[in-house]
Amino acid sequence: MNVDFRDYKDGLIYIIGIGGCSTSGLAQILDNMGYKVAGSDQKESQFTDVLKKKGIKVYIGHDAENIKGASLVAYSAAIKPTNVEFAYAKEHNIPMLERSELLGQISHDYKTSICVSGCHGKTTITSMLALITKDTHLDPTVHVGGMVDFLSGGVRVGNSDLFITEACEYVRSFMTLHPSHIIINNIDDDHLDYYRDLDEIKQTFVDFTELMDESGIVFANADDANTVEIFPKITHGIITYSVNGNGDYYVKDIEYDGIGNPEFDVYRKGEKLGHIKLNVPGRHNVENALACAALCHEVFGLDMDHINDSLGHYHLAGRRFELVGEKDGVKIFHDYAHHPTEIKACLAAAKRYPHKKLFVLFQCNSFTRAKTLKDKYALAFEDADVVMMPDIYPGRDIDKGEIHATDVVKAIDAHSHNCLYLPTFQDIKEYLEKNWQPGDMVVTLGSGDVNKQQLILLK
Repeated sequence: MNVDFRDYKDGLIYIIGIGGCSTSGLAQILDNMGYKVAGSDQKESQFTDVLKKKGIKVYIGHDAENIKGASLVAYSAAIKPTNVEFAYAKEHNIPMLERSELLGQISHDYKTSICVSGCHGKTTITSMLALITKDTHLDPTVHVGGMVDFLSGGVRVGNSDLFITEACEYVRSFMTLHPSHIIINNIDDDHLDYYRDLDEIKQTFVDFTELMDESGIVFANADDANTVEIFPKITHGIITYSVNGNGDYYVKDIEYDGIGNPEFDVYRKGEKLGHIKLNVPGRHNVENALACAALCHEVFGLDMDHINDSLGHYHLAGRRFELVGEKDGVKIFHDYAHHPTEIKACLAAAKRYPHKKLFVLFQCNSFTRAKTLKDKYALAFEDADVVMMPDIYPGRDIDKGEIHATDVVKAIDAHSHNCLYLPTFQDIKEYLEKNWQPGDMVVTLGSGDVNKQQLILLK
């Protein structure tokens, strides 16, 4: 059965798991389009608060009674068939759409649909594009996979033909989208719990570009070897960007201030276009900003002065080098980085931030990642003085007894001689309180529940 949300203009669209970052954004977009929307989630959050303020009905807790009368049910990937509302919809033959399918259908309603893909940097690039296009009165609708302060969540609802969204490769969910332009920031060996190998991931990105019509353009990172490798397979126009000087758009003269925030000149094919100064740290954010600058200059004709004005007051999305608090004169930061490539970039940025000793708390969020990426994790922590690793957070998979946190610890320690296995966050707290000194710095890393568990460090 082909289900299209447009067929339910006069009914109720009910979203199970409406409090998620993505689903709450979709609820607001549908509400703005004139649809009647309601939904449920297990607990209240900043996202459910936003929905309630907009007059969208939100039930806390799942109950079959909530869903009665719904014409269409949408649900997030976290919702299992055993969920009482999901089961009721199935039993009563209520049409259903998975979150990514709904997002894909919405993207079809926009003339210009910019899809930001890549294994790392999607949220930052998408939110940077949101700020630039908002400030330059292009009035975009934006869908971001993270909490963004200036959006008060993960969505901006505009009234133009411009749609900007993250395009996630996990379980090929971006294949539901209808892109007019695509950014490919990088391709990496992530999500090997779903993909067979890196070659299959590369081919999936090629398949994604084929969703564009003939006029579609790919903006691609020429510094990423895996991305460059798929260029011959892409049948659309490619515009490249490069921090190393290898692209159509590139940078020169990168300089960093005292806390690691970069500024640089932007060039296009030999012509200097202008200067950009960021208030977020790290070389990887030069790359992210350049991707935005290339697209905004090429597609919208924006000059670097306008782009710089916006990016100058850009601050990172939630869980991206976010200051959590301070205790005993020690600053504690958190970053969502969980893949070795992301960890190396984050710690390179952290190294530039003023500190005495850098302690890193790394929570691996998947047994599959621990097993498949162990040797790469071993090389990712060179910029840390001490790495502390608790037990693995299970994430989407289960413990088959094939890998343990101590295996990853041994691999890291063999390379950089700085890694400790401390099973619980209480153990980590006790170690830090005995060893940290004023002026030191702690960076907590991972995409599991480390952002919640870390709060024990401040008590």
